[in-house]
Amino acid sequence: MQIKKYIALTLKDAMDQLKNELGSEAVVLSTRVIPGEPDSKITKQYEVLAGIENSPEKKADKPKLFDKIIDDNTSDTIEELKNLKDKVFPRSERLKREMVIKKSVGEKPKIANIASRLKEIKEDLLVKEIYPSLTNKIIEQISGQVDFIKSNNLENHVVSTIASLLHTSNFEVKKKGNQKVVALVGPTGVGKTTCIAKLALISKIFHKLDIGIITLDTFRLGAIDQLKIFAEISNVDMLVCYEADDLPKILNKFKKKDLVFIDTAGRSQNNITTINEIKKSLAQLDINEIFLVLSSTSSTRNLLDVIKKFQPLKFNGLIFTKLDEAAAFGSILNVCSKVEVPIKFLTNGQVIPDDIIAADDEFIAKMIYNGSIS
Repeated sequence: MQIKKYIALTLKDAMDQLKNELGSEAVVLSTRVIPGEPDSKITKQYEVLAGIENSPEKKADKPKLFDKIIDDNTSDTIEELKNLKDKVFPRSERLKREMVIKKSVGEKPKIANIASRLKEIKEDLLVKEIYPSLTNKIIEQISGQVDFIKSNNLENHVVSTIASLLHTSNFEVKKKGNQKVVALVGPTGVGKTTCIAKLALISKIFHKLDIGIITLDTFRLGAIDQLKIFAEISNVDMLVCYEADDLPKILNKFKKKDLVFIDTAGRSQNNITTINEIKKSLAQLDINEIFLVLSSTSSTRNLLDVIKKFQPLKFNGLIFTKLDEAAAFGSILNVCSKVEVPIKFLTNGQVIPDDIIAADDEFIAKMIYNGSIS
C-alpha cells in the first residue's frame, strides 16, 4: 500500500489534495489537528494520512545477451565469442567450475544465518504474545522459502506472512443510496461511544454523508450528555431511545439519513440476560452491520470469551480500541486465527475524529511485528 500525508489549513483542502493525487479509491487511515506555533498567524492545520493499493507494476523485460551489438555482424560476433569461451573453458569444465564457485560462495552459511535470525524472530514473536502454534506456523512458512529470501529483507517476509493470517474489510456506504444502519456492541469501557463519534464525524466531513445517531445507553452516567455535546459541536442529529420498543419509531425519524449509528449500552459478557435484551432491541430493525468493539489491552483469553458471549448478536465486524494503551498486539492475530470475522477499524486514542484507522492487513502486520502503531 502507498501511504501519503497531506497537511492543509482546512480538512476540505487536505481532502482535495488527497483526492487530486490518489483518487477516489484512497482510504483515509487517520486525521489529526496540528497546533500552530505560538508566534505564528496559523492557529492550527489539519493532517490527513491516506493510503491506496499499489497498482501492479509491469516487470521490465530481462535484458538479452549482447543487446547493445546492433551492427550487421551481430550473429557472427556472438558465435565468435561463444567459440572463444568454449575454447578457454570446455563446457564440462565450465559447469564443474560454476558448481564449485556456487558452493564456495557459501549457500549453507547463508541458510545458517537466516536460520539463526529466524530463531531470534521466533522468540520475539512469542514475547509479542502471539500463540506458540501461530508463531511456529509463521516460522515454518518462511523456512520453506529460504532459497528465495535475502537476509536483508527477512523482516519483510515475516510481516507479509503475518498479514496473510489477518482478516480485514472496508466499511462501505453510498451517499443518497439505500440507508445504512450500523450498531456498535461490546463490553463496558471499551470505547463504543467514542468510536461512534469518530465514525460519524469522518463520514460527515470526508464522505459528505447525512448522519444520525441513536443511543440506547441510558444507564451509564454521563453517556447521553457526552453524545449530546458531540452532536451539537459537530452538527450531527442525535436521538435518545429510553424504551427498547420505541426503537423502530425513532429510527423512522431518521429515514432520510444516509447513515445511522446505534450506540448500545456496554454490558459484561457474563451478563447473558442483558446481552439478550440488546439482541431483542436490535432484532426490531433491519440492521446492515453490527460491530463488536474490543479493547486491545485485553488478553487473548478474555477477547475470545467476549466474542463467544456476544455471538448471539451476530456481529459481522470487529473494532479494536486502545492501541495506544496496549503493551503488545499479538492478541489481535490470535483472535483472527480463531474467528472468521474481519477487522473494520482500529483506534489509538481519544481525539475525535483523529484517532481512528481503517483496518489494513499490512498496517496491522507491521504494528504487530514492530510492537508500535507509528
